[in-house]
Amino acid sequence: MLQMDNQAPHTRPLPGAHGGSAQGPSPLQAVLGALRVGEAVTFRRTAAELPARRPDFLTRPRLRRMVVTSTGSLVPERALIEDARRGEDHAFGRLVGPYWSELHAHCYRLLGSVHDADDALQDALLRAWRGLPGFDSRRPLRPWLYKIATNVCLDAIARRPRRWLPVDYGPPADPGGDEPRQPPAEPVWVEPYPDGQLGLADGYASPEAHYEQREAVELAFIAALQHLPGQQRAVLILRDVLGFSAKEVAGALDTTPASVHSALQRARQTIRARLPGQSQQEAMRSLGDNRLRDLAQRLTDALEAGQVEVIVAMLAEDASFAMPPYPGWCRGRDALSRSWLMPAGSPASLRYLPTRANGQLALGAYKLDPQQRSYLPVALDVLSWQGTRIAAITAFRTPEIFPRFGLPEQLPP
Repeated sequence: MLQMDNQAPHTRPLPGAHGGSAQGPSPLQAVLGALRVGEAVTFRRTAAELPARRPDFLTRPRLRRMVVTSTGSLVPERALIEDARRGEDHAFGRLVGPYWSELHAHCYRLLGSVHDADDALQDALLRAWRGLPGFDSRRPLRPWLYKIATNVCLDAIARRPRRWLPVDYGPPADPGGDEPRQPPAEPVWVEPYPDGQLGLADGYASPEAHYEQREAVELAFIAALQHLPGQQRAVLILRDVLGFSAKEVAGALDTTPASVHSALQRARQTIRARLPGQSQQEAMRSLGDNRLRDLAQRLTDALEAGQVEVIVAMLAEDASFAMPPYPGWCRGRDALSRSWLMPAGSPASLRYLPTRANGQLALGAYKLDPQQRSYLPVALDVLSWQGTRIAAITAFRTPEIFPRFGLPEQLPP
């Protein structure tokens, strides 16, 4: 990975990345106006508008089952619905704003792509705006929004190819090859998720949920979901991640509770077979903040100093390394020692910054460009832990996504 140049072939540009302007306001953006989520966060921010900060990826609550609930109540929602129906400025934005982050995460879980989640959520909110005159304001808004977003995503799943991680796409490759295999012609990869920047909550979405909110965006979980048919994927997420009842899910998918139950059992069986025994949330909690911080610093120091032996010693025996958008990947400590993961050239040519992706520890890798006299983004390395060892590294060679993870677009020499 790090011996290659800084150009990532076959990458999809992020709207507004590197200071460029996005392609004008959409119809929904014109409707939403100044929709704000959290502290001064506008709807669908461009990469240039994201704060260039380093998220504290080690900060998380001690409670293992904290339930996340909506801050809105039915009475204020009814008033906002009436205001939005009358066309009052920003009323619709204030109405749906509290649900933006969780709906975006929902679309990502279904589609495995942040870019596709952006598009799906925009489409869903546009449909909600158009359907608001017929909505029964005596009902809670949240299930209705989830029904719309789910069906938008199911339509997208039916039209687009399944997304993968390289480890599910083909057999391991020879790590000693001179050049990695070229990326496929179409984007087929699961994309990393900037949960810290997009405001994904900790804890559980409801008392009935089986998975924590961050646990349900981990790379292994998202990759496992992609093996499910669209309907089963939606049922599992709505029931086990969001905690909706079988009746509510049946209403959202226009089916019966019995069909929901059957689909859920099949989906759970597939997911259990593909998930590791321990989630990354559990692995990081078992390490503790201080130990995880020390391990992260040790890995960063070894990568920047070119200490291959130290890096190899931190790997689990069956560790894997993948580098989307390239399809090749390898498994085993010996294979990884001969892979693109290992630093080459001058030890001073690399820099790393910590961030968080998919609820996991991640490192933004930068490589010195002598012509520009600065360090430029190379890849976002998402790490998975097995005890104190690294079980997997997925290095996303899509440097244009760095601003979405709070990472600067370049570093000074």
